[in-house]
Amino acid sequence: MRWIDNGQGMLRKNLSGDAAFYSFVPTPLENVVPLTIDDETVRLVAACSRKIGELEGMVRFVPNAQMYLTMYVRKEALLSAQIEGTQCTFDDILDPDNIPALQKDIADVVNYVAAVEYAVQCLDDLPLCMRLLKEVHAKLLTNVRGGEKSPGEVRTSQNWIGPAGSGLKDAAYVPPNPDDMHDALHKLEMFINGEHAVDPIVKAALVHYQFETIHPFLDGNGRLGRLLITLSLMNDGVLAKPLFYPSYQLKLRRSEYYEHLMAVRERGLYAEWVKFFCTCLLAAAEDAVEALDDLVRLHVHNVGLINGQMGRSSANGQRLLALLEKNPILDVGFVSSQLDVSRTTAANLIREFERLGIVVQRAEEKQRYRMYLYEGYLAILRQGGDPL
Repeated sequence: MRWIDNGQGMLRKNLSGDAAFYSFVPTPLENVVPLTIDDETVRLVAACSRKIGELEGMVRFVPNAQMYLTMYVRKEALLSAQIEGTQCTFDDILDPDNIPALQKDIADVVNYVAAVEYAVQCLDDLPLCMRLLKEVHAKLLTNVRGGEKSPGEVRTSQNWIGPAGSGLKDAAYVPPNPDDMHDALHKLEMFINGEHAVDPIVKAALVHYQFETIHPFLDGNGRLGRLLITLSLMNDGVLAKPLFYPSYQLKLRRSEYYEHLMAVRERGLYAEWVKFFCTCLLAAAEDAVEALDDLVRLHVHNVGLINGQMGRSSANGQRLLALLEKNPILDVGFVSSQLDVSRTTAANLIREFERLGIVVQRAEEKQRYRMYLYEGYLAILRQGGDPL
């Protein structure tokens, strides 16, 4: 770590002799704010706020908004896991054939979805505190990769960040030692829930940086730190619901993302990090607005097709459309059980949806156990969902 003192923290010498190493101690955020940012960043912060407000306004008037939000949570879970190396796709996490197996990569995403839902529920009763974050961390890592690394418990040993095979002496970054870590977490918790003259979007950027820099867990810090962005915005009243997430933009710009975090640790470049963060956050909000608009237009279009061309079957057609918006990959048996209709009726409904171009058959050569995809819907949600 090429540290240049610029008020961002200090290096702590640990141990002695050949075992000696240096860990980083970050400056408490209350000593960083108010932060001086340039005019461009001020405009970016304002644009983020407006776009988030636009998104919140759309959700209030969108039919089935909660269902769309559930899909966004799944997509964010996928994208955040992909930054950590998960190789599954959006279709993989929705495919009912995969769920019973809970394949390794899919399990990471399933846990993330459960963690988001739990965190949002807890915010109704708890402040955004370490108790909550430890409980969320436990849900993230239970029975998946990293599950052997004390889920829900902050570390009691030294960790470090660097290429495979690196150690404390040649690591790219060494977070605070356990004693300094506990002190830094206490001060971060106080900052999150304190009163400060800082815009909530700038605050979310600083909180994310500080959490990643403290690196309090043996594994899962990245996933929890990205979720913390959304939780911070909700905690400060910027978001009423988990409407959107920045992981797609951070995935696209992963190298820059890590470089900006290191630039704060090494040279104290907080303002540059905040500008980069706001650029990603604005793009994420714009993506969410566009995707939500596309989903609504698709819904309206297909409602019109069903009402205009399915005659007496249109009522069941609307029920099937609602089912597809929750389960965009399904088969005849699932439709039959969920809609409480015969398999013949379910097959006829799906056949009509194929004729209307609403669904397509997957693996068309199969004659039995055929699966059907709500392709237009999946096409919107798949954007950016390919593994790195």
